[in-house]
Amino acid sequence: MSTTSQRRSRRTRRLLALGAATLLAAGLAACSSGKSVDLGDAGDSGDTSQGITVAIAGEPDQLDPHKTTSYFSFEVLENVYDTLVEPDENLQMQPSLAESWDVSKDQLTWTFHLRQGVMFQDGTPMTAKDVVYSFDRIIDDKLATAYRFSAVKDIKALDDDTVEIDVTAPSPNLLSSIGGFKGVAIVEKKNVTSGDITTHPVGTGPYELTDFTSGDHIDLEANPDYWGGAPSIPSIRYRFISEGSTAVAALKAGEIQWTDSIPPQQVKALQGDDSVDIDVVPSNDYWYLALNEKRKPFDDVRVRQAIAYAIDRDAIAQVTSYGTAKVNELAIPEESAWYTAYDTYSKDDDKAEQLLDEAGVKNLTMELMVSSDYPETVKAAQVIADELADVGITLKIRSLDFGTWLDEQNKGNFDMLYMGWLGNIDPDDYYYSQHHTGGSSNAQGYSNAEVDTLLDEGRTTTDETERKEIYAKAATQIADDASYIYLYNPSVIQAYSPDLSGYTVRSDRAIRWVDASMG
Repeated sequence: MSTTSQRRSRRTRRLLALGAATLLAAGLAACSSGKSVDLGDAGDSGDTSQGITVAIAGEPDQLDPHKTTSYFSFEVLENVYDTLVEPDENLQMQPSLAESWDVSKDQLTWTFHLRQGVMFQDGTPMTAKDVVYSFDRIIDDKLATAYRFSAVKDIKALDDDTVEIDVTAPSPNLLSSIGGFKGVAIVEKKNVTSGDITTHPVGTGPYELTDFTSGDHIDLEANPDYWGGAPSIPSIRYRFISEGSTAVAALKAGEIQWTDSIPPQQVKALQGDDSVDIDVVPSNDYWYLALNEKRKPFDDVRVRQAIAYAIDRDAIAQVTSYGTAKVNELAIPEESAWYTAYDTYSKDDDKAEQLLDEAGVKNLTMELMVSSDYPETVKAAQVIADELADVGITLKIRSLDFGTWLDEQNKGNFDMLYMGWLGNIDPDDYYYSQHHTGGSSNAQGYSNAEVDTLLDEGRTTTDETERKEIYAKAATQIADDASYIYLYNPSVIQAYSPDLSGYTVRSDRAIRWVDASMG
């Protein structure tokens, strides 16, 4: 093996070369002709009398909120659907379809009092039966968010305006579980049974979906009967623009009015550009690597730990975010009240080699699965490959579209994968489904009885101080076992027209247009 100094020298040369290539790409973008980007009718040269046009970085895989796990889908669905309760910009749960709620003295029964007169966008009244149907569908069909209802014993409609939820134990995270994001939205039964929900969802939210043209756009129109009052912006067109430089050029030209498809290397330049507004807000998200523990040699904790020591998180964060992300060896960011300090896996090739030797692993060849729909994973993959090469591991990169990536993850067809979790609020969101034995998102196959006990306790402990201690222990053990190899917490980066007002860039990435206006 090479000496540590030789390895460090090679890493420096690689990063310099990568940085030069990035600067060249940015320079080419800066030296463009200056002509506006032709996006067809994408903004009518800035005329927003008929609404606004926004650019998101990818196309939704489908629009059933209970089945999709794509962020691109939720960027749209946030405005089509409502939940019983919802987080405000400080991530505190507030009334939504439920105006108020009561909790029994033993904390085992929650009673939700619904707003009266709420209508689905097709004119059908929304009642307590729709809430029961929506939650039962998630639970009975074991859909993506079923884990959020693991403590729920029974859900019933007491009358048209009252829903009662019985839980098996005190559940301090119940509100965030049933309202933290639109994956637990209240849906209409006939919209589901007809099959239309995947492409033409019908909700109770401030906007109604009127067109989904695959490969091009989605159109929303303001719901004049929205219970919270009709939105000011009459219509919204979502364009799918994965190339960040194209989206930024379109924003500057006035052809779109908002985008989150922004190359991080352009953030500083945009911050000095008076033609656009840009916000960079710390998020509750995290990016990670996960090794398939159902395959050898990744079932050996020493091999997983060796990979955790071999990678350079600073280098990965730099190439993916250009200083807008914060390196973290656990999931929960420093800004959160649930943050736990942890610094075990500082870059250490000698330690990585020692662990591989102890595990009897030599000349390991493995595969990293990334998604072309999340360019940051593709960018970082080569850095990770170079880092692992320094400790004798050959890494092959497998890049897939996100739909195929999900299928392969769910089938267990991977050695190591690279992805992120978005929209987390409660500590349970960060750890339970991902690391509890049999958890619905535990694709890596991790199992630790002590962690299971702690995560179960965290769900039922109502004292916040005790609860924080429980999750600190669980998170530390999860990282020690390298169930996930955590990398960094990214920022939320969004740019928009200075004429857009009333819009808030949120740490949970919820894109809400209901309070926004133009002019």
